[in-house]
Amino acid sequence: MGDERYAKELDVAVRVVHLACSLCRRVQKRLITNGSDHVSSKDDDSPVTVADWSVQAIVSWVLSDNFRDQKLSIVAEEDTQSLSTTESVGLLTAVTDTVNECLAEAPKYGLQGPKKALGGAQILEAISQCNSTGGPIGRHWVLDPVDGTLGFVRGDQYAVALALIEEGKVVLGVLGCPNYPMKKELLDHHRNQKSITTLSSVSSETWDKGCVMYAQRGSGEAWMQPLIGEDGKFAGKHSAHRIHVSSIDDPALATFCEPVEKSNSNHSFTAGLAHSMGVKKKPLRVHSMVKYAAIARGDAEIFMKFARCGYKEKIWDHAAGVVIVEEAGGVVTDAGGRPLDFSRGVYLEGLDRGIVVCSGATLHEKLIAAVYTSWDCSNL
Repeated sequence: MGDERYAKELDVAVRVVHLACSLCRRVQKRLITNGSDHVSSKDDDSPVTVADWSVQAIVSWVLSDNFRDQKLSIVAEEDTQSLSTTESVGLLTAVTDTVNECLAEAPKYGLQGPKKALGGAQILEAISQCNSTGGPIGRHWVLDPVDGTLGFVRGDQYAVALALIEEGKVVLGVLGCPNYPMKKELLDHHRNQKSITTLSSVSSETWDKGCVMYAQRGSGEAWMQPLIGEDGKFAGKHSAHRIHVSSIDDPALATFCEPVEKSNSNHSFTAGLAHSMGVKKKPLRVHSMVKYAAIARGDAEIFMKFARCGYKEKIWDHAAGVVIVEEAGGVVTDAGGRPLDFSRGVYLEGLDRGIVVCSGATLHEKLIAAVYTSWDCSNL
């Protein structure tokens, strides 16, 4: 599958994302069932949970363990500031317990765990190791430990996203979607549920909830695996099957995705674009990079995001999803039709207005044309 130079990197990335998803499912279940005071707020008022820090710690530890001969550069969302105060001892203890509980299961995923439980200082070190700012030279792992934390705490969609950038280009991406059903026909069912984690009307045999998608640059292939159950075994590549974007190129038949929250996305502008293109269906508003998963698997045809003034897109919110969609046959650019630039640090610098993702060139051309027609009349 593609360049064998990345065979080990992709294999480890897929396995650690599966491991991270198992952690997230347990934490989300406890959060929804019992509630928790271990939900904090960042400076921008977005939430951060035990799962965010714990996933970042285990991914950092696993990458370091598997690539000991490399000087790792990891770009990730979380820092340790909120975990390092005297008031946060209980929070750090919760993260430490969660990390060790998860790493004890590493062998089930074909990964080696630590010889003994990690201490709080080691956890903080692992999280802090993810402080790279990326750039155009060398290799950089890019991680969003829990993309869509608001969806996570609400029992809704979220994703674990891991990508590898080399010389400014995304060369592989893995996207874990623990609440995204394997079967498209179940999407309408879960959209109507208040909390996905409390579904009871669909049996586990038919619900088949949760998947991991992955792709390697230049392979022309994108793949999807189911998440294993609590007592199941990791089947590896044997459980994967190829995914493809939708063949729909008529806007009237297309489904378009956009972020749930209005705080960093202009819904009125995207609604106007959809109308001008002739899109008839209501938007599918989904938390997190699950929107990229929907495009890659053919569940939707268009994803638009036009941030409000002052918001800057971060590379960890897009890197994994972009390569998966493109290798599945889709098109990802900014609103000017240019490829996204992952070589300029933490942010997608130079982004022309917004991000457009389409299942094919025909829809993409129509959307870019609609952007140019509508822009002067927009309220961005």
